[in-house]
Amino acid sequence: MLPPPLHPSPQAVDDLLPQTECRQCGFDGCAAYAEAIASGAAPINRCAPGGARGIRRLAALTGLPETPLDPEYGQEMPFARARIRAGECIGCAWCSRACPTDAIAGGPKHLHAVIESRCTGCSLCAPACPMDCIEFVEAGRDWTDEDARRAKLHHEEAWARRIRRAAEEDARLARLRETPADQTAAKKRFMADILAQARAARR
Repeated sequence: MLPPPLHPSPQAVDDLLPQTECRQCGFDGCAAYAEAIASGAAPINRCAPGGARGIRRLAALTGLPETPLDPEYGQEMPFARARIRAGECIGCAWCSRACPTDAIAGGPKHLHAVIESRCTGCSLCAPACPMDCIEFVEAGRDWTDEDARRAKLHHEEAWARRIRRAAEEDARLARLRETPADQTAAKKRFMADILAQARAARR
């Protein structure tokens, strides 16, 4: 008779995932998959980057039986980083938009390149490339827990930057939509604030 499953927190599960943010598991990133495992909504054998070692660790944490990786969600592969073939890149930047860790750098209509220290090998950039000029090169080593911690930090930083940029763009568009009356009212409020501060300073 199997022991009853344990009930770890989503954070405890997330700490055991590789943080590649590849979405092969069918969820929107590692944190979402961790939530599903912790709630019992998903099995523990869908993480291809984590492989057999990851399944073994998740089984120990959850009390669930250790099962082989479900082939429907990928297969265990050596850790490989993305590389952009420079001669074929048109600088469209679609790859950088798809990257969850901001591991691809380059200016509009200019050559883009992969920052190796930030690349998790998630492969999300490849289908985004209209020129099919992204390949993957084996790193010659395994993905480690330290790599996972660093990748999580990079993903959180990238997410925060994108939220900030979106807010800045929304503010810019709102300013463009302002009518002359709105602008006049804003100037009046600005002048009234200055006069109020001047009066307060004289008291």
